[in-house]
Parts: sequence; C-alpha cells; structure tokens
Amino acid sequence: MTRRRWIADQFAGDQAALIGSHADHLIRVLRAQVGQEFDISTGEGVRRGRIVNIADGRVVFALGEKLEVTPSANLTLVLSIFKFDRMEWAIEKCTELGATKIIPVIAQRTEKHLASAAVKRAERWQRIARQASEQSRRTAAPEVTEPVKLRAVFEFPGNRIVLAETEQQMMLKDALPSDGDIVLASGPEGGWTEDELKSFRKAGWVAASLGNTILRAETAAIAAMAIAISANV
Repeated sequence: MTRRRWIADQFAGDQAALIGSHADHLIRVLRAQVGQEFDISTGEGVRRGRIVNIADGRVVFALGEKLEVTPSANLTLVLSIFKFDRMEWAIEKCTELGATKIIPVIAQRTEKHLASAAVKRAERWQRIARQASEQSRRTAAPEVTEPVKLRAVFEFPGNRIVLAETEQQMMLKDALPSDGDIVLASGPEGGWTEDELKSFRKAGWVAASLGNTILRAETAAIAAMAIAISANV
C-alpha cells in the first residue's frame, strides 16, 4: 500500500513536525498513532518518517531513509482571477497536475468585487495548494503568490505562452519547448482583451490556442497544464 505523504512544517536534523491545523487533521481525522509511518517531504528531499510524539497541534516524526523522487518540470501558471469557487478548483487541479508556481493576476475583465476581495483569499489558495500537493504525493507545494496586476508578469522569465481564443495558427502543443522553464497565462471569463494580448506579444510572449472549443476559465487552465506536463514528462 502506498504511504501517504506529508509536507513538513518544521524540519531539523533527523526530526520533522506538522503543526497547527495541519497536525490536527492527522490527529483527529486520520487518527494518528505513535509508530505509524509516512513519507515526509522536508524541502531537502523525501524521507521515511515514523511518528514518535503526538500532542495538541503537533505531530513529531523521526526521519529515516531518503526516498527517490522523480524531478518535475518547472511550470508557472499565470491565472487570471475569476469566480472564487471555480478558481479554487483550478488551483487544486493544476497543483495535482504539477504547477510549481501559481500567480493570480487582475485582468481587465476581472470583476471588480473579485479583484478587491482577492488579497484576502491568498492564504486560502495556498492552503488548497498544499492539501492538493500532499494528496497527489508531490515533494513540495507550489508557490501561490499574492494577487498582482497583469503588467507585473509581462517580463517574467522563461518560455512564455499566453492562451488566446483568437489565435488561429499556433496550437499549445506545438508552442511548447522541448525543455526549459514554461510560463502559461490563462485568461479570465470572457478571455483577454485585445489590448492585453497586444501587451503580451510586445513583451515577447507566444500566443497559442487550445482549439476551436470555447472553454470555461477553469477548464482552459487545467487543460493547458495537462498538455504542458504531458509534453515534459
């Protein structure tokens, strides 16, 4: 049976710990017991971990052998802010697929009330990404940044691709490089404006299409991430 993996909140030497609500989930929901073994990601790798102490809000592991892990592609997702329930679903699924960084951005078509409320959602998005990372046995959760305005990502380094419904020639699968860091920009409900697409192109981004079907914002982000990760496996 595959052992569950946890991402340690604290790590020093041959010990690691989960703390706070993270530990409470293991204690109260999964009924942790001293002696149980899990895989523990420490930030320096993944090691076998055995529970040696359980207290309110804290589970301590003794760390053993290092485990082999498969390196993953470096995939950054620039995700326009849209309806929060759908956006949370996109963050969860893109994390499971392998996003290494998620940058929520305020686009011209982002609804004003969502833009103003987004800052207060950042911590929740980070928690969702962490939970999805452990569920999918990743070695680390993606960085989910504070929301930024779109112009802040135009000069982001890497092989930069913006998803564009109006693109007729270039498909995403053909725009993806064979190696190197990849940055995907996925638009809001209603898509990017023409002015935004001009700004992307001026900054050197490649526009690419997911096909003739018009997808919901969350579906487009997830589909793009799946295509990108499959091309870099």
